[in-house]
Amino acid sequence: MDTFQTALITGGNGNLGRLVAQQLSAKGIEVFCFDLPETEHKNESFFKHIFLGDIRDQDLLNRILKDKRPQAIFHLASLLSGSSEIDLELAWQINATASIDLMRTAKDFEVGLFFFASTIATYGSNTINPLPEEFQQWPENMYGVTKVAVERFGTYLKQTHDFDFRCLRFPMVLSPFAPISAKTAYPSHACRAAVQGDQFKFPVSKDTGMSCMFLDDVIRSIIEISLVPRACLQSNAYNLHGFHFTAQQLGDKLKQIYPDFDYSFKVDPDVEDLIIGWPDELLSSSAKRDWKWRPEFDFEMSITAMLGTLT
Repeated sequence: MDTFQTALITGGNGNLGRLVAQQLSAKGIEVFCFDLPETEHKNESFFKHIFLGDIRDQDLLNRILKDKRPQAIFHLASLLSGSSEIDLELAWQINATASIDLMRTAKDFEVGLFFFASTIATYGSNTINPLPEEFQQWPENMYGVTKVAVERFGTYLKQTHDFDFRCLRFPMVLSPFAPISAKTAYPSHACRAAVQGDQFKFPVSKDTGMSCMFLDDVIRSIIEISLVPRACLQSNAYNLHGFHFTAQQLGDKLKQIYPDFDYSFKVDPDVEDLIIGWPDELLSSSAKRDWKWRPEFDFEMSITAMLGTLT
């Protein structure tokens, strides 16, 4: 199926899920949301219906798919990296087992398209720069481990059961909604501190940087890959890259805009060791080939847009 009129978004009440829902709804697609209780928002007119529950509740998800018969699923529900390290068993249950169960159910109910959001963390820190998509994936945290597991199972279903599995691996995302608990999201936290007039300590050294994308490009890429004819997609998973910058470059840029911004560097070994091994660029040649992917936001544009959102 190359077109769809109905879609289910897991993690739909999250910031990423709601933005994807907005874009799909604007295209006339009927969108259903699944997320945890107490995450619902008021006036979310772009959702046809909001289902509340635990992503591990397979019986509930079976009933939803049987009743609503969505033609596409955007699987965005996930335990984030920091929380995954705190509870490894819970991370495996939510990020891996529940995702695999959902794909099996989607196959049984003949859902036409299954989108999965993956991550640069699937590669671990022993990488090369720029990083090709076919580089070996040996993740070094539980979040990356679970993402690889889902990538592999989705690819297996694609190859053996004609399952329309579509996957994007994202680098660090510059977002005004970055959770405070996400230590690797320090660029987003630095932007917020500058706007609020707070001091900020970068948890990495001055020259540390990595591949990054602005949130708007992330949302656009998800919509774009979901609308590409299946025959055009030659890869099982696609790496995306927006731009690269170092902590010093970000600090200087924010200081230029907010002269009173007070920042310094205090290395957190856990953050530094993780990020320093990640590449400055993920090669996106397959995405460019298969659907002419191009990022719209470079570093300067991303910071301007980010600060505008936070102001």
